[in-house]
Amino acid sequence: MPSTPAHDRALSALDRFRVELPSWGFADTGTRFGKFFQDAAASNLEEKLHDAGHVHQLTAACPTVAVHVLWDFDDASDTSSAEKTKKMAADHGVSIGSVNPNLFQDQEYRHGSLCSPDASARERAMTHCRESIALGAAVGSKSLAMWMADGTNYPGQDSIRRRFGALKEAYVQLASHMRDAWPGATFLAEYKPFEPAFYQTDIPDWGASLLLCQAAGDNAKVLVDTGHHLPGCNIEQIVALLLAEGRLGGFHFNDRKYADDDLTLGSIDPYAVFRIFHEIASFEHDTGLAPGGAGVDYMIDQSHNLKPKLEAMVQTVCEAQKQFAKAQLVDRAKLAEFQGAGDLVGAETVLKEAYEADVSGLLAEWRRAHGAAEDPLATLRSSGVIEQLGKERAAAREAAGGQRGGGYA
Repeated sequence: MPSTPAHDRALSALDRFRVELPSWGFADTGTRFGKFFQDAAASNLEEKLHDAGHVHQLTAACPTVAVHVLWDFDDASDTSSAEKTKKMAADHGVSIGSVNPNLFQDQEYRHGSLCSPDASARERAMTHCRESIALGAAVGSKSLAMWMADGTNYPGQDSIRRRFGALKEAYVQLASHMRDAWPGATFLAEYKPFEPAFYQTDIPDWGASLLLCQAAGDNAKVLVDTGHHLPGCNIEQIVALLLAEGRLGGFHFNDRKYADDDLTLGSIDPYAVFRIFHEIASFEHDTGLAPGGAGVDYMIDQSHNLKPKLEAMVQTVCEAQKQFAKAQLVDRAKLAEFQGAGDLVGAETVLKEAYEADVSGLLAEWRRAHGAAEDPLATLRSSGVIEQLGKERAAAREAAGGQRGGGYA
């Protein structure tokens, strides 16, 4: 597309747009019904970092990798391996991103973790979170991503108010501990309306998460998972309100048709992705921030059982870049004019024109300038990398007795 102020603004914004990859997204995973295997799946942290590094090489947009403490480290209480882990990541062209504690796998957490009725379970969870904070500081991460599986399945099972009070107390303590032990890092508080608990989850929505963050302190912000909402929920409105309150910390990108389906971003509703980015770009415009300067962390939280894992990650990164770039093209002066005049059709048309714009040339231009593949997915699919990794890793697993790497389900 020709060079215009909007074109240049989009290119500048893309320079600041980074998407964090999840280590667990490269390993074998599954559903509650079983685990599904791919020959090219990563079996250890180094293989996960290798795959993440390859996605970054293709896209030039993914310099960090989120890690899951129980799945990626042999001993959460041992920070002595931090330098080795940092070097391992650097060898693959990436660094360690958000650190994710695991408070849902142990049998002791069957009735909850930080707000369990069992004091020993609560203390074990606090200890694990403190160890995760120490690990995050040691590996040079900038955020702790907290997702709580805590909740109840039946009315009367436990006191909802007691549980939320215990959770608030825990978050206050952990965020305070982070300010001392891990200065400058962000405490990200995620929410989910249901699953694995089906009567009530203890952080069911953005409002509950916001209350916890307001209690925890300035370093606590809300993490919005685009798959963690009930059908019909207006996610971009949540984004707008959290931005206004200074509490939008970041995103876990995926898509869904019914619930937390872990689908590639935009595979169901790409316009919804655009609308989210539009709210962020609008906030930056209205507050005088540079394009892409709102300080929001963009992360992927997907675990693919059927799509090849590398391809799924590249698909999501490319879709995120595309919708992000389109949101920079909105003519905000014209939009404000239509909004002020109460011209509904005019205002909507401004958004649709940006959404329907072809930004493939703009993205190719940006990728050329940053040494990435002009078409990352096509390059990956024609490279034979996945097939080669499949052969090498299948042979290595067979030689090691068939052991496969960690991930959920």
